[in-house]
Amino acid sequence: MKRSKINEVIRDMETMLDAYHISLPPFCRWSPEQWKTKNHEYDEIRDNRLGWDITDFGYEDFDRTGFALITLRNGNQKDPKYRKVYAEKLIMLKDGQTAPLHYHWFKSEDIINRGGGNLLITVYNGDEARNKLDNDVMVNSDGRSYIVKAGTAVRLCPGESITLWPYQYHSFAIEKGSGDVMIGEVSRCNDDETDNCFFEDIPRFPSIIEDEAPYRLLCTEYPEVER
Repeated sequence: MKRSKINEVIRDMETMLDAYHISLPPFCRWSPEQWKTKNHEYDEIRDNRLGWDITDFGYEDFDRTGFALITLRNGNQKDPKYRKVYAEKLIMLKDGQTAPLHYHWFKSEDIINRGGGNLLITVYNGDEARNKLDNDVMVNSDGRSYIVKAGTAVRLCPGESITLWPYQYHSFAIEKGSGDVMIGEVSRCNDDETDNCFFEDIPRFPSIIEDEAPYRLLCTEYPEVER
């Protein structure tokens, strides 16, 4: 994924957040130069990968398959010094864009349509062997529990949400022509290195081609603090 595309996507999401009157914490606005001045007071951001996360999942076609995410808060599944047991993200999905089928081994999460078009979450049950099962799926959505056929696209209008459990496969799309969507995610602690099981063998993070300077650093790019 080219750095110029990553920069473009971040600026695009900042514009969308401004339109929705959503303000970000300061670390999401720091430049790469400002990051060089940040000491150990900010280790929670580095250790728990808060901040920007832009991915095309290795498909190199972000406008069709990709996510623009910001992790606002997170605990740490591996480090007990971080006591938060929850995480929160914002995600931008563009009309015509999808995110691939996957489940989490550990994390349960609520996916919330915070505004824009209509979000489609396609659901299947999965198992420990990564199989996609064809049995019916229990849907938990805003206090309602009901059964759907495997592969059903659950439609979330603005304000609606769905709860996704470990081993529950899900993919993201937008109802065609309904408009871009700002998605909220509230979950158990998040670990994108170890807790994503993709149905297809794809990477969670893209390889980056440096064709221009970074506008913002991604959560995997923060400089080490000198000891």
